Amino acid sequence: MDTSGRDWAAWRAEARATLALAWPLVVANLTSQLINATDVLLMGRLGAAPLAAATLALNLTWTLNMLLFGMVIAASPMMASALGQRSSNVRDVRRTFRAGLWLLILTLPFYWLALWHIGAVIRAFGQDPALADMGQAFMRAYMWSSLPWLVFQLLRNFAGALERPKVVLWLSLAGIPLNALLSWSLIFGRFGLPALGLVGGGVGSAITWAMLCAAMIAVVRTDRQFRRFHLFGRWWRFDRERVAAMVRLGLPIGATMMLEMGVFALATYFMGWLGAGVVAAHAIALQIASTTFMVPLGIGQAATVRVGLALGRGDADGVTRAGWTAWVIGVGFMSVTAVAMWVAPHPLVTLFLADAPANRAVIALAVRFLAVAALFQVVDGGQVIGAGMLRGLHDTRVPFLFALVGYWVIGLGIGAWLAFARDWRGVGIWTGLAAGLAVVAALMLWRWSRRGALGLGRQLSMSTGSPSFVSE
Repeated sequence: MDTSGRDWAAWRAEARATLALAWPLVVANLTSQLINATDVLLMGRLGAAPLAAATLALNLTWTLNMLLFGMVIAASPMMASALGQRSSNVRDVRRTFRAGLWLLILTLPFYWLALWHIGAVIRAFGQDPALADMGQAFMRAYMWSSLPWLVFQLLRNFAGALERPKVVLWLSLAGIPLNALLSWSLIFGRFGLPALGLVGGGVGSAITWAMLCAAMIAVVRTDRQFRRFHLFGRWWRFDRERVAAMVRLGLPIGATMMLEMGVFALATYFMGWLGAGVVAAHAIALQIASTTFMVPLGIGQAATVRVGLALGRGDADGVTRAGWTAWVIGVGFMSVTAVAMWVAPHPLVTLFLADAPANRAVIALAVRFLAVAALFQVVDGGQVIGAGMLRGLHDTRVPFLFALVGYWVIGLGIGAWLAFARDWRGVGIWTGLAAGLAVVAALMLWRWSRRGALGLGRQLSMSTGSPSFVSE
């Protein structure tokens, strides 16, 4: 009996399901990134030095932020697997959400304390004290956006696990003009507001995310399909077992993401040793590369949900289809963006920095950086989708080790050697980052391909039962 037709139908159905889940997540990621890009664009209008100061502060901030974000991301495979085992697992989903809230309550005070003194950290890295002072002033306003942003992401994981991400999309879209208006008004003093400069950008972001978070909370409390979970019911009850389970799954995720963000942050500080103009050029190129990265990031998030649902059902073929479908779609997209960045870098760079004589050197350097960034687009997409596929199998610890070796030993080592020993300067740092991403992508793909032999899908052999975090 020929089953090839049914196989192709299953793959096509998986592609449709993945795209249906991924595109709102992708657009929501892009809109979230565009909120940040708007701030970068506006601060770039203040000059290269303010842009460099904000970049130094933000790179450190997002490095620390990724650790918390990764633990919040753990809610996605936990909720998806619970929903895959039973059609409606209200209590397990609520327990996971409540654990995420408690993680934020316990960790954010330490995070804020570090951000409040970020100027001292910037100076400790040998940066210009004037840049450190500007960066600290900006961060003492921007840091308050972290709580609403993280709660928004936790709610987003809930909506994604239910395969209803469009509400996040619409709210994120609304955040772009809202943030642009608030930050523009507060940076430059419009509509009777004071001209706060860099600090205004931080205040605008904090207000924007507070409003988006409040709107998302209102949706999950009123929408018929969401409200049945009673997410905020008895939120004050501390569930030690579920919090511990989320830490076990999420800490390696957060550490992996922190290592990736951290290597880019340290690269920024390497750039700082080469001058403020080099930092500004790096910030622009990184902003463009980060924007395209939002697409495979969203596809990887969809892969986590789709693989997790198949894992919960005990569907080994479904796990295979979900993973490979997401990988092909994401890597295919990044191949297209690589060509675009290689062919037309100058128009992209001048979106962020005016094409004026005073900026010509920075623009030329950013164009060179972007040419290297084009080369690692494909492997950057491959590694983030590979990580998402493995997270769907609740495999997070070994990918963390891959990131540690790939980013910090290979990527940073090659980058520092090329930049300072071979005098490639900023281009050498970007080349090292590309090499590190390529290694991590290859290791992630190898582990996924060997998942059966490595026992990553052992839950699939059980006709009933649930992953360990559900039974705790």
